[in-house]
Amino acid sequence: MLLQILVPFLLAGLGTICAGMLLEVVQSWDVFQEITELFILVPAVLGMKGNLEMTLASRLSTAVNAGKMESTREKWMLIMGNLALKQLQATVLGLLASLMATVLGWMAEGQMPLHHIMLLCSASVSTTFFASLLQGIIMVGVILGSMRMGINPDNVATPMAASFGDLITLALLACFSQWFFSLIELYPYVLYLVDMLFLCLIPLWVVISSKHPASQLLLCTGWEPIITAMVISSIGGLILDKAVSDPNLAGIIVYAPVINGIGGNLVSIQASRISTNLHLNYSHKEVPEDRKGCFSPCRTFFGSGANHRCAQVLLLLVIPGQFVFLHAIHLLKGGHTLPSALFTVSFLSASLIQVFCLLCIADCMVHFLWRQGKDPDSYSIPYLTALGDLLGTVLLSLAFVLLWYVGDSGIV
Repeated sequence: MLLQILVPFLLAGLGTICAGMLLEVVQSWDVFQEITELFILVPAVLGMKGNLEMTLASRLSTAVNAGKMESTREKWMLIMGNLALKQLQATVLGLLASLMATVLGWMAEGQMPLHHIMLLCSASVSTTFFASLLQGIIMVGVILGSMRMGINPDNVATPMAASFGDLITLALLACFSQWFFSLIELYPYVLYLVDMLFLCLIPLWVVISSKHPASQLLLCTGWEPIITAMVISSIGGLILDKAVSDPNLAGIIVYAPVINGIGGNLVSIQASRISTNLHLNYSHKEVPEDRKGCFSPCRTFFGSGANHRCAQVLLLLVIPGQFVFLHAIHLLKGGHTLPSALFTVSFLSASLIQVFCLLCIADCMVHFLWRQGKDPDSYSIPYLTALGDLLGTVLLSLAFVLLWYVGDSGIV
């Protein structure tokens, strides 16, 4: 289990490091300087991997373990239905995320020009659509490859879904935003045409996704968790926007994708494993005896089951993993400085608290959803990754405030 988790975990960490460094570069681009609401959009758009890619990975992993992908025809119907559903959800969520960023930006600034709104909508929908399409195809390849190699997809699929998802999504958001910004004065109608094109594709995705019973069910019932998660991530984005604009918190932008991404990756593994265990061993609304009483954090980490051991492994990965990623960031930035001792302790403490809380919440949430008759594969991961974004951003901001208060620059 450790070996299967470790490689995707390190790849995911490398992906979040690259995303953080890319975000540090693009924050000085004209479009990010002019339309600061893009920073509110960043966690919501990056959170799409939790809303869409990781839930797809979790659903397909459960289908593999339950033997539902043995038939070639059933396998491809399930895959095509889920991919079409994901494109529909990506389009709708991209539009809603841009509107949420617009509302939060207007509440913070008191004004929002129409051409800024259109740029946010066009950039967000274009990014989520193409990122979802590309990552969905990669995800299907990972699942099918795991089947052939005899690897449990629960251990590798969700972190692999996030490996370079942040980097791909952020790169697309930055490029689309800058391109639309260059067109906004001379060819503003292009932005309207882009939005209309993606909206016109919605009926096609509805028709394809309704062909398979599983995706047809999610077409009607799967919106609540992903929309709620998008709102939670947007609140984290507002906090990030305020932190980036504060000169006393300089440097936070590099570390935000790392702490948020790693926390979401680790908890998604645990949620996927618990969900698969419930699907295989319990009927709907039936939970293990030890999960019928009051919740206790001790039950998450101590016991004889494989999921208890997995929780312990995931929590133990946080400190060494984040320590490696922290130094990798400084090496990639030139290697001329090292993180200070106080900054290292603050960052690792924030990461540990975040993952500990997320694992406890996952244990409670997945069993609660199952008891309510809801599929945890589709409901839990969006909530958990969004809470990871919010918790990570808040704890990281507090760590930087502490460093500023004691006068520590964060480097030596």
